[in-house]
Amino acid sequence: MKNYTQYYLADPHFGHSKITEFKDNNGDFIRPLNWLQLIIADWKERVNPQDRVYILGDVAIKRKGLLILNKLPGKKYLIKGNHDIFKLKDYIPYFKDIRAYKMIPEYGIIFSHIPVHEEQLKNRFKFNVHGHLHNNTLKDSRYLNICLEQTNYQLITLEEIINKLTI
Repeated sequence: MKNYTQYYLADPHFGHSKITEFKDNNGDFIRPLNWLQLIIADWKERVNPQDRVYILGDVAIKRKGLLILNKLPGKKYLIKGNHDIFKLKDYIPYFKDIRAYKMIPEYGIIFSHIPVHEEQLKNRFKFNVHGHLHNNTLKDSRYLNICLEQTNYQLITLEEIINKLTI
C-alpha cells in the first residue's frame, strides 16, 4: 500500500531574479513578486518527508537556486527542462532520480517539460502533462500545462491531475 502522495510542479526557475519582469501578450506580468513565498509556503504545508515531488523542468536558472531544495520536504525527482543545463553532478545531491520524462501507463500519461508532439498522443499515450509554456496553454484537452502560473503557485497532486484530464 502506498504511503506517500505524488506532487507535481513545473518551471519554478529558482534563483531567476528577473522572472517577475516577464510579461504575457497583454503586457501583464506573468508572476507576482511574492511567487517564491507562495510556492514555499504551499510546499512546506502540504508535503511530508515520504512524499514524492516531481519537478517538470527548469528547476533553477542559477546553481545557487538549487540550494532552496534543501529546505523543502519530500523526495524530489527531476524531469529535465531546457534550462536545466548544469552538469549532472550539480543536480544529484538534490534529486532521487533525474530523467527526460516519466510515464504512468495505466492512465496513458507522459510527463515532460516541453509538450510532446501530437503524434505521440495518437497511439502510445493519451495525455501529456507538461510545463515550459508558463501562462500559455494548448487548445487540446490531451495536454495539461502545470507551470506554476497555471496552478496558482501551488503543487498539484497526481489525483488532481487525473481529475483534470478526461480519463
